[in-house]
Amino acid sequence: MSNNEVRAEQIGSALLITIDRPGARNAVNAAVAASLTAALDELEADTTLRVGVLTGAEGTFSAGMDLKAALKGESPEIPGRGFGGLTEATLSKPLIAAVEGWAMGGGFEMALGCDLIVAAEDAKFGLPEVKRGLVAAGGGVIRLPKRIPHHLAMELLLTGEPISGRRAGELGLANRVTAPGETAAVALRLAEKLAENAPLALAAVKKIVRAADGVPDADAFAAQRQEMQQLMASADVREGMTAFAERRTPQWTGK
Repeated sequence: MSNNEVRAEQIGSALLITIDRPGARNAVNAAVAASLTAALDELEADTTLRVGVLTGAEGTFSAGMDLKAALKGESPEIPGRGFGGLTEATLSKPLIAAVEGWAMGGGFEMALGCDLIVAAEDAKFGLPEVKRGLVAAGGGVIRLPKRIPHHLAMELLLTGEPISGRRAGELGLANRVTAPGETAAVALRLAEKLAENAPLALAAVKKIVRAADGVPDADAFAAQRQEMQQLMASADVREGMTAFAERRTPQWTGK
């Protein structure tokens, strides 16, 4: 799937999704949000795809909401799926953000909505909404304090000042920190590593993590038991055990 706003290219078992509005610093308008939604739907529906990688064209991840489009009445949100069709979406497959340059406002929030983040050392992550009379309502206010220490999250949210990719790595926000221009390649290698694992197990991990968020341990374990019952009945579990016993690489079917 490819159009003027978003490009989607299959590379091995990964779908590389690129926001392609470099003239607007890859800001998200209604068309970008719709196209991102379509690309994520493609990722979910195609059984040959195991992992998604989200990035931006020409050295910028995303400047967030297209304010000019917003002033004209356009919305960068998709009902039920949030900003860019991502920040409130429930995806079963892992999604990796490959962040070059600016990831500001909604751009940072889309990265926070991914499962893993690869950042260039000179990337800039920021939530400047308070400077414009707004709050980071695409997940920034909700997710950031869960990812880094409370007072550091509050500093970013209340000052609106950005941090570098190197600092994001120090805070644990980024899984990998790379030289500029290397994030997509590193993210795709990380995607290959994830894709070696059973797709049903990857989906179960994501589902259990969501179910356990903010609930008592007893409820979390109950949700996990339900997932494990389904997983243990799958052909992939038998294949994984058989492949281990036979000292060979498992052949996953996602069933």
